[in-house]
Amino acid sequence: MKKPFKFKQFTVSQDRCAMKIGTDAVLLGAWTSIRNHPFSILDIGAGTGVLSLMLAQKSDAQQIEAIEIDADAYEQCAENFENSPWNDRLFCYHASLLEFVEEIDDTFDLIICNPPFYSEDYKTADTARDLARFNDAMPFEHLIFAVANLLSESGLFSVVIPKKEEAHFMDLASKTGLFPNRILHIKGHPHSEIKRSLIEFSFHKTEIQKDELIIETKRHQYTEAYINLTKDFYLKM
Repeated sequence: MKKPFKFKQFTVSQDRCAMKIGTDAVLLGAWTSIRNHPFSILDIGAGTGVLSLMLAQKSDAQQIEAIEIDADAYEQCAENFENSPWNDRLFCYHASLLEFVEEIDDTFDLIICNPPFYSEDYKTADTARDLARFNDAMPFEHLIFAVANLLSESGLFSVVIPKKEEAHFMDLASKTGLFPNRILHIKGHPHSEIKRSLIEFSFHKTEIQKDELIIETKRHQYTEAYINLTKDFYLKM
C-alpha cells in the first residue's frame, strides 16, 4: 500500500493512481505563476490532483477544476479534494480532454498540465500506468488544441515536457497563437543534461525569460534554488 504523500498544508493519497507524485509535478506547481491573479484554473489530466491542490494553496482562485479520464485516479482526485482545506474551491470531472472542450463554454485564467509523455514503443503489463505514461492517452496536438480553446485572452498556460520535445511543442503552440513567455530548464545535477522543460505560454508574444534549475549537487544535497522553489510545499524543506 502506497502511503499518502504529506505536504505542508495538505495530504495526497495516491494508492489508486497509476502515476505517483513526482518531482516534475511539484516543480511545475511551485514554478507556475499566479501573477495574473487567476479567478479560474484548469488542471488537465489531474491524476492525484496534486497540481490543483498546490494552486489552491498558493492562489486565491475561486474556481479550480480538474479533469481526469482514468476512473480510479478520478475517484482518488475527488477524495483528495474533499479532504483538503480548500474543498469548496476544487472540483474534479471524469472526462476526456476532448469531451471537456466540447462541453465547456467557459475560459480559464490559468491552465496547468503535467502530460503523459513517454512516446517510446514499449508498454508494460500495467495498463493504467501505461495509459498515464504514454502520450497516446493525450497527444500534444490535443492538449494544445484544448488550451487554445479554453484559455482566456489574458490567461497563462503552464506545462512540463521532456526537453527533447520542446521545439516541437512550441512549434505546435505557435500555430494556435500561443507563445512561450518563460522557460525553466531542469537538470538533475550540475553535470547532467537538461531533462525537462517547464514552459509558460500566453496569447501575447514577449521576450522569453529563460532560466535553469539544478535539483541537487549530489544525492540528497539539494540546491538552494530547488529548496527555495519547493519549500512552501515539501514538509522537509
